[in-house]
Amino acid sequence: MSPRLHHDLGSDGASDPAALAHRLRIGVGALVRATRSSDRMSPTAAAVLDLLGRLGPLTVADLAELRGVRHQSMAATVGELLETGHLERGPHPADGRKKLLALTKAGRDTLRLEATHREAALAGAIADALTPERRAALADGLDAIEELVAGLAGPDRASGTGEFVTGHW
Repeated sequence: MSPRLHHDLGSDGASDPAALAHRLRIGVGALVRATRSSDRMSPTAAAVLDLLGRLGPLTVADLAELRGVRHQSMAATVGELLETGHLERGPHPADGRKKLLALTKAGRDTLRLEATHREAALAGAIADALTPERRAALADGLDAIEELVAGLAGPDRASGTGEFVTGHW
């Protein structure tokens, strides 16, 4: 059995909401970091593609705000993604001084490829590390996580397509 990612939280750890919240935050963070360790793009570039893929066209300022970074830092990342053909600039419908950034076909393809790559890494780990019983438990746990997301997001955002929150876990 692999080492646990949490300290022993006592016998009520399975029912105590605070203990479960702690374990979930730590576990999800570790899972995301482990999965992203095989990414071929920088975390910032991947996050930009992800944001644009889920939210649609945005400005550099929008992206910087959503990621919690300075405008100049985001502009540099966007510049790289424009150069590599992952993004394109277009007019802003309400403000002619602004430009909207959108994924190109190459950007959408890269986003899909990265997701497929991450899912393959996860599938391999699931196949190698978990017994059929633990896989069934994982499936039950994922149902619970989907219920949590719906509860946190509220009825308007339960689909997971709402505002992207990233970073400071």
